[in-house]
Amino acid sequence: MSRKIVVTSALPYANGPIHIGHLVEYLQTDIWVRFHKACGNKCLYFCADDTHGTPIMISAKKEGISPEQLINRVHAEHLGDFKNFHIEFDNYYSTHSEENRQFSELIYNRLNEKGSIVKREIEQTYCPSCNMFLPDRFIRGTCPKCKSENQYGDSCDSCGAAYQPTELINPACATCGAAPTRKTSIHYFFKLTDYQKQLKDIISAGYTGKSVSNKLDEWFGAGLKDWDISRDGPYFGFKIPGEENKFFYVWLDAPIGYMASCKNYCDKSGLDFDTVWNSGEYELYHFIGKDIMYFHALFWPAMLTGAGFKVAKKLFVHGFLTVNGEKMSKSKGTFIKASTYANHLDPEHLRYYYASKLTEGVDDLDLNLDDFSAKINSDLVGKLANLASRSVPMLTSKLDGKLGTIDQGGRELLNQLTIAKEAIINDYENLNFASMIRQVAALADIANKYVEQNQPWTLIKTDAEKTRTVLTVIINAARILTVYLKPVLPIFSQKIEKILNIAPLTFADTDKVLEEHKINEYIRLAERVEKDKVNAMLEESKPIESPAAAETTTQLDEPIAAECTIEDFTKVDLRVAKVVKAEAVEGADKLLHLELDIGGITKNVFAGISKAYKPAQLVGRLVICVANLKPRKMKFGVSEGMVCAAGPGGAEIFMLNIDDGAKSGQRIH
Repeated sequence: MSRKIVVTSALPYANGPIHIGHLVEYLQTDIWVRFHKACGNKCLYFCADDTHGTPIMISAKKEGISPEQLINRVHAEHLGDFKNFHIEFDNYYSTHSEENRQFSELIYNRLNEKGSIVKREIEQTYCPSCNMFLPDRFIRGTCPKCKSENQYGDSCDSCGAAYQPTELINPACATCGAAPTRKTSIHYFFKLTDYQKQLKDIISAGYTGKSVSNKLDEWFGAGLKDWDISRDGPYFGFKIPGEENKFFYVWLDAPIGYMASCKNYCDKSGLDFDTVWNSGEYELYHFIGKDIMYFHALFWPAMLTGAGFKVAKKLFVHGFLTVNGEKMSKSKGTFIKASTYANHLDPEHLRYYYASKLTEGVDDLDLNLDDFSAKINSDLVGKLANLASRSVPMLTSKLDGKLGTIDQGGRELLNQLTIAKEAIINDYENLNFASMIRQVAALADIANKYVEQNQPWTLIKTDAEKTRTVLTVIINAARILTVYLKPVLPIFSQKIEKILNIAPLTFADTDKVLEEHKINEYIRLAERVEKDKVNAMLEESKPIESPAAAETTTQLDEPIAAECTIEDFTKVDLRVAKVVKAEAVEGADKLLHLELDIGGITKNVFAGISKAYKPAQLVGRLVICVANLKPRKMKFGVSEGMVCAAGPGGAEIFMLNIDDGAKSGQRIH
């Protein structure tokens, strides 16, 4: 009997691009959803952009556009990235929607009626320099629990603790670096402590895996804390009912975005939302990263329980991504945007590699680029694609493209492949993708051994029909392995289906054989990963300006460099330069090409400032340039200098203002 399933992934924030770290979750979820669909289950996949909060408001202001314009643009960019990696949502929506407003108010009102919402006067961090209350992610400091430095104002990446911004040790404004002051304000709190027993019951029933439940036990032991669900204006979000300048905290309405996306889909598809989301007819599963466990394992199910909504059957939690064994780094080029990867390498290769590393646990996943290249070239090209590339062209060119029948030896081989079906299904179901990949690679070895033993390229010279039988066996082996890998490699599978002239494959096709059947011409299935393409991707991902200027957050991703002396600094020749030409760089996301006049000398410079400045804003402007920087060869040309700018990155990069009386070429001392 087929199952009905609803699946969600955590909502990406609408303040920046999708990167390869984000993709761990969306690819894991997409593979699981595709698996269930290939098993004949009805599986609906919902997600949305997380669009509210002060960072959105500030970024929009920096760009001179409305928050709505910003989130609409980012929504289109996110959808493009997901499409590149063949991630198929049944509905991808936005938390800035009427459905989300209605559900947020409904849940709030129900919790309020139950006495689960209280008002309290609190102290908040306030930046006098920026003239605003600071949202959690705009405060950095030392974690009050584990003492890790440079942590956000609401939770610690090191120990996972959640806390109030006022609990941070040595807090600083993430925008300007100033020490914040404190102001009092009336805020709304959700009484999480009222739901401790219900939460323990939910977790005992299998809501989380063992390692996650162990972490939750630590939080229960330390004592649950009530949750501040309001923020003072100015704030981009939904107003709390009955208030004029208080808004729902983004973390309240963000997970409600799952429900809003489902409701939007149901309304468009003629389905009943209560049946799909809130009944026992559909199973509900959430996929998240371990950094947001506290919200999804405690606040979210407590809110749903208090408001009378169903809690998910299970919360699947994954670890972080490292690259070459280290945290992703912009200066090393390993902080790679999804679009940058897709410019250089095949997205299906990343799908396969991530699958080969993913398990049901929360351990971090490492993208080792040498291992990545070797695994793709060995498994995907050398084993899987090899089966089709060594059989289909021979059959179409020498045997009229017609499959024959399968002999006893062939059936024995195919039985070895099909007997693994249940184990592979079990691995998919339990998110043990790495085990599944190992099994399929081992089965591909068996099939390739059959090819070597029968040598159809030699056999064709003496026995055409025996060759047809051998090729029929090989092609059926390729078809079975394609069924197993279809959730991971949807485009590879589509090519196989087209070659074999068959309907879309499902797991039900594993036990069937394809005989006496006309196939089509061979289509190239996979390309090798070349080192130069990997290097080009890393090079494009490196910042053009100094690493600090190119960061998209204020968090340092690696230690400060070794000290320099005043003698080192005096080697830098800073000159006033006039921008005589500025233009966008085709194929580059953040670069502008500048021609600078440095007192009669022209410098050609590529600067990573396109998110902050339009070319028309720069022509004629005086800037400070590092005039003696060693030229750097890039894919777009040679950069002969560097313009000086500062800021956390993206739209928040600021070039120094030069006195209008300055002259180009003038040295700065």
